[in-house]
Amino acid sequence: MLVGAGMFVLCSCTSQGSRQKEVVADSVSVSQVNPVVETIMSRRSIRKYKPEAVEREKMQTIVECGINAPNGMNKQSWEVRVVDNPEFINGLTEIFKKENPKAAERPGFKNMFNNAPTVVFIANDPAYDMSQIDCGLLGENMILSAWSMGIGSCCLGGPVRFMKSPAAAEYMKKLGFSEGYELLYAIAFGYPDEMPAAKPREVSKVKFVD
Repeated sequence: MLVGAGMFVLCSCTSQGSRQKEVVADSVSVSQVNPVVETIMSRRSIRKYKPEAVEREKMQTIVECGINAPNGMNKQSWEVRVVDNPEFINGLTEIFKKENPKAAERPGFKNMFNNAPTVVFIANDPAYDMSQIDCGLLGENMILSAWSMGIGSCCLGGPVRFMKSPAAAEYMKKLGFSEGYELLYAIAFGYPDEMPAAKPREVSKVKFVD
């Protein structure tokens, strides 16, 4: 009986493993013929960028893709600010360096946004309890549309924490968010100067419930 039970568990595990491999294989197969799936599966977070800023007409398209994301009751409880002005980015970075001198010691450090030439700041309306979710959907639309045009990106949390500090108050004011809105996160955009390998994903965390 123990042998039989062991065989059953082994077969069950093997079966589950096979199904997971089949799911991955199917995803790869679909990505080869579906451009949307291919964009999603090939996208990587980029932390090294070429110096040229993303053209504004392309950023306009990216932002429009963002604001066309699904959102609760069409509240559109977000505000977006696009910054590609080197004076803004470099000026803020100088303050950041004074407050965080060790950060500037990283090899190749140029600015606090992974050296990205274009940064998008996204604020949410905390009066709406699903606002953060809507802003996340907006950001994902922007990230994927950018990648489809050969433009890399990376979501940023650390710089936003600094932006909320008294030292960065002047630059926060320049963003001009409406009263009541709070800076939630930022996204770095630029042409990739690296192509990192994909990191593994745990397919086992996804289960179908019958």
